[in-house]
Amino acid sequence: MPWPPVAWEEHNWVPSDSGLLSRRMTRANNGAYRSAVPPGITALDVAIPAEVQTDAEEAALEISRFDSEAQHVLGDAEIAPIGAVLMRSESAASSQIENLTVGARQLALAELGEESSANARIVSANVAAMAAATDLAGDLSETAVLAMHAALMVHQPRVAPGRWRSEQVWIGGTDAGPHQASFVPPHHGLVPAAMADLMTFATRADLPTLPHAALAHAQFETIHPFPDGNGRTGRALIHAMVRRAGLTRRMTVPISAGLLADTGTYIEALTAYRGGDIVPIIGEITNATFRAVSNGRTLLSDLADIHGRWLETITARRGAAVWRAADLLIGQPVVTVRFVQHRLGVDFNTAQKALDRLEAASVVSQTVVGRKRNRTWHAREITQALDAFAERAGRRG
Repeated sequence: MPWPPVAWEEHNWVPSDSGLLSRRMTRANNGAYRSAVPPGITALDVAIPAEVQTDAEEAALEISRFDSEAQHVLGDAEIAPIGAVLMRSESAASSQIENLTVGARQLALAELGEESSANARIVSANVAAMAAATDLAGDLSETAVLAMHAALMVHQPRVAPGRWRSEQVWIGGTDAGPHQASFVPPHHGLVPAAMADLMTFATRADLPTLPHAALAHAQFETIHPFPDGNGRTGRALIHAMVRRAGLTRRMTVPISAGLLADTGTYIEALTAYRGGDIVPIIGEITNATFRAVSNGRTLLSDLADIHGRWLETITARRGAAVWRAADLLIGQPVVTVRFVQHRLGVDFNTAQKALDRLEAASVVSQTVVGRKRNRTWHAREITQALDAFAERAGRRG
């Protein structure tokens, strides 16, 4: 049975601020409009062309290999927070798809609670959402999706974090109404039932992982269950499903970063899905996975090289806190004394001495020279490697 396209139903729209619009705009955004009615997909047969499935299976194998390679290259004992590095990279890339560009230094400051840009705070929330996605991977449900969204939008209360939308939304067009939109998701009254159907589909055990995740993601973006944050939450869902399937045990493979290479094709694939063609979105997620693994491997190699150089320049006795502080910088390249003290479980003076040794070895430098209070130290080589990762992610091949 072919994949069913969305159906459509008609509603009436009256602009709430029509007094602020010209008569022409009022006429153009008044009256009947059509919104999507997504098909139920819980028990649908999924027919995937053999060559598409073969590519997806190869990509899934690459994810598993990368998960193992990350620990082999860097090692738990050597650089413990590497999972956090990849999660931050993935989250930043996922946000960049929606034009929330932010540098690695600003993001690291935001995660410390220090001075940072508004975009950095938003992307920092995306890191929390990605963490929520992986933490909840074993219990995929509507509750899990709401928790992801709550983590993502915690600093944006106007969009009701962790609650389904209670209004019509649309994509493209104007703010005045849905009539000129490129796509109008389902009426909000359909959202709870559509999400229940989707999450039952997401927990099926009879589908290959990446096609399964791609279809669930496309259905999620079609339902568009929230006023804002749908793209990032929907991409977090991909990672939860990949983790649930056992392809990753430790790492967050930066699949969203792979999608950055050609966002136009990605949007076209979502449109094709809504028309009943599932092949393009499976292909997009598959290709994004190959790109992401290649880019992630380059990042791992860069981080391992940087860490190796550090170990050659640091001078300290074996077991000194400075060695663990150097490892800590891989996962958090901007730190304060208090942060190092807390993470290493040492006293304030020991943490300060560790940073002094790192500064003497040119591993870190103070972000604002001469500041007496609230000082931060920055491992520039790490943020440069992370920014290079983001740049590669956005470069079309």
